[in-house]
Amino acid sequence: MENQRELQVQQRKGRRVMLFPLPLQGHLSPMLQLANILYNKGLSITIIHTNLNSPNPSNYPHFDLISFPDGFSEVEASTADGVAFVTRLNAVADSLKLPRIVLRTSNISSFLVFAAIPGLLREKDPQSEAPVPEFPPLRVKDLPPQSVAQYPDKFYQLFTLLASQTRASSGLIWNSCQELEQDAITALQQEFRIPIFTIGPFHKYFPAYSSSLLSQDQRCISWLDKQAPKSVIYVSFGSIVAINETEFLEIAWGLANSGVPFLWVVRPGSVHGAEWLEALPKGFLEMLDGRGHIVKWAPQQEVLAHPATGGFWTHNGWNSTLESICEGVPMICHPTFGDQPVIARNVSHIWRVGLHLEMRLEREEIARAIRRIILEAEGLEMRERIKCLKEQVDISLNGGSAYKSLESLITYIKSF
Repeated sequence: MENQRELQVQQRKGRRVMLFPLPLQGHLSPMLQLANILYNKGLSITIIHTNLNSPNPSNYPHFDLISFPDGFSEVEASTADGVAFVTRLNAVADSLKLPRIVLRTSNISSFLVFAAIPGLLREKDPQSEAPVPEFPPLRVKDLPPQSVAQYPDKFYQLFTLLASQTRASSGLIWNSCQELEQDAITALQQEFRIPIFTIGPFHKYFPAYSSSLLSQDQRCISWLDKQAPKSVIYVSFGSIVAINETEFLEIAWGLANSGVPFLWVVRPGSVHGAEWLEALPKGFLEMLDGRGHIVKWAPQQEVLAHPATGGFWTHNGWNSTLESICEGVPMICHPTFGDQPVIARNVSHIWRVGLHLEMRLEREEIARAIRRIILEAEGLEMRERIKCLKEQVDISLNGGSAYKSLESLITYIKSF
């Protein structure tokens, strides 16, 4: 064992990778996971990061962390100003004049859609049910036209930059695998003639690892321990999505009316005009008599892996979707922006392991969807399908396609 450590130290000398993540939760988590994967393969790691959402150095003693003053705010990073934000970060990366391998933190299907956006937005009605022939089973409403309509020049610039900078890179890493996106990988290889490495899901390399920027409430696990197997619907819309008070109340009454136990993540400030739960009807939780549990943030991987969790109502960020697949938990899809509608469509119509709410936050619609997932035969069939998908992903990581792709990536990096 000691000899193996010494060998890794020797291999690490002169083999350094610099990683530069976008400083938002959905981007930081996979980048830090990738850093750990590469480190365990014998590479030295330097993380260049902004002051916004900077990683805690005590959590990463084996990495070199270098910060630079950025002057960014989270508002700037997550709105239309994000176009300028990304452009500024790219300029910093290019100034290093090193071979650049790109990590895309969404899924491959979404990337292909985004790269083709300027030629796809032919419909004026953003809610059109018309199919997108180039990307079945997508509809026009699954594309991101709202933002484009509001800031067309900026977003066309971003989409163009997305494709051109990827083509100009030395390679492309995906937090995905062939078992999930074989058709999309084939299309990607035809359009982007650079080395492609599908080595995900990243979080499965380190099941106990968490890179959450928010403090996790572990007490919800004790609550789950008291619930029956596959009986709980877990509800979380990620680290950015915000809703108004009307939507919040429809969700609350939908959960209550479903008759199903629920664990609900409500981030402080995620309801417009409220600090936390002020908008809940008086006596709401008491009325449920222990059937509902609300937290500010949850240890999501633990929750999804818990025997009591039977379904996940999600915004369909790619990290959350992967975590649900990897634990065999069917989904209720409530996408709101960006790549989420495309991912949700994959969940509901390609893998067929979830229900799509179609943006209808109405209490009876919500209650019905929860009962379908948790209590009815339809949900049981989805659970069987996602269990098969989970098994395929496990095989991919253990000697299969993802394992082989990672070995190829390490060889490729060491060739520079």
